[in-house]
Amino acid sequence: MILKRTRLLLTAFGMVLWGVEVGIPSVAESADATNVVVKDFKFMPTPLTVKAGSTVTWTNKDDDVHTVVSDTGAFKSGAMDTNDSYSFKFDKPGTYHFTCSLHPRMVGTIVVQ
Repeated sequence: MILKRTRLLLTAFGMVLWGVEVGIPSVAESADATNVVVKDFKFMPTPLTVKAGSTVTWTNKDDDVHTVVSDTGAFKSGAMDTNDSYSFKFDKPGTYHFTCSLHPRMVGTIVVQ
């Protein structure tokens, strides 16, 4: 029993080392920093900082319909049902504020560098 447990621990340890050696990305490293999730009547993350030329995608994970509308008119989605997405390419640096036109308390910010 002790030998079996030791072998299991050594195998697990070896797999961890192998993952580090071959450069398997961690969950944090593989997360796409240009996605905004719409969930629980919130935009997450906000603020989101991206580089000029980045395309940001909003994905609705709520059961309710939402929109993404810039306060300056720079971008405007249609109604997004559950699992629908909207994307916009930010070419110019600046700070972009947006809201859900159906739920005005839902607000967010994209900072483009």
